[in-house]
Amino acid sequence: MTEMLAMELDVVGGPLRLVFRAIPTPGAGELLIRVAACGVCRTDLHILDGEVDARLPIIPGHEIVGEVVALGEGVAGFQTGDRVGVPWLGHSCGRCGYCRAGRENLCDSPAFTGCTRDGGYATHAVADAHFCFPIPAIYSDEEAAPLLCAGLIGWRSLCAAGEGHRIGLYGFGAAAHIVAQIASWQGRDVYAFTKPGDESGQTFARSLGCVWAGSSDTAPPVELDAAILFAPVGALVPLALQAVHKGGRVICAGIHMSDIPSFPYGYLWGERTIASVANLTREDGVSFFAAVQKARIRSVTTPFPLEEANIALERLRVGALDGAAVLIPPQSAPVSS
Repeated sequence: MTEMLAMELDVVGGPLRLVFRAIPTPGAGELLIRVAACGVCRTDLHILDGEVDARLPIIPGHEIVGEVVALGEGVAGFQTGDRVGVPWLGHSCGRCGYCRAGRENLCDSPAFTGCTRDGGYATHAVADAHFCFPIPAIYSDEEAAPLLCAGLIGWRSLCAAGEGHRIGLYGFGAAAHIVAQIASWQGRDVYAFTKPGDESGQTFARSLGCVWAGSSDTAPPVELDAAILFAPVGALVPLALQAVHKGGRVICAGIHMSDIPSFPYGYLWGERTIASVANLTREDGVSFFAAVQKARIRSVTTPFPLEEANIALERLRVGALDGAAVLIPPQSAPVSS
């Protein structure tokens, strides 16, 4: 087999196009992976819509789970047949001040999977071996895929939120449904905020351990210690600030957000803080996968064939999913026409 099947973005606004490409050869330090599953992330929508700059044409997808089928020169720690996961951060320079300070998520010369290097909306993908993770055996390929971004970014956001007991989650999608389970396992009380009128989403949130679920325009029944915003809606920032007590934190977890409207200084006063979370570090992966195995976190997924990537993205856009969408590429050799 010399060809692979992929869903390619050629122009901003899409749609993705089904294409055949030559299977890439892994370079030095890289792995060639046969993709078993790839999660569909809201960042993919931001790339499609031109809200996040990407190299075009590009194969999106940065929640990749698959089998190593070839090794590039100098790869250590992996062998063919291993199951690995590939996250959003695909490479860091290791030389800039951020990398040297242990903050590779802020690297000045990074590469991002499915954005500046081809991702996992395909039957095959190449990845830097240093940025791949072994996948816990307790998860199927489909279950593991959302952990590679929704889980990892959610975990970094939860850590940034601090150790407060009452945590609010605005936007109950792929990331929040994982974070809610982790926070509940840690003994915290989780308050879920969904789109107004989304009673199904609120029921879903309560089924995963949230002590309260309501509309994002509703005040929670208690003051929160921290709030994490997964919804890319700037208007939620003032609402979250009003929901946290003095000294509380508001963490913006998305890579893109609509403009934040002006708000009275009183919402911020009292040593409330607003912070963003950017990308991830490999250390985040180590600590996250250790935590999810102990907590036995489950991911809720809806599978789609690879060629239905546009349908999956539209379902995500309109909020018609519980948990995460996952693309399943064909495992037999593709046939070009």
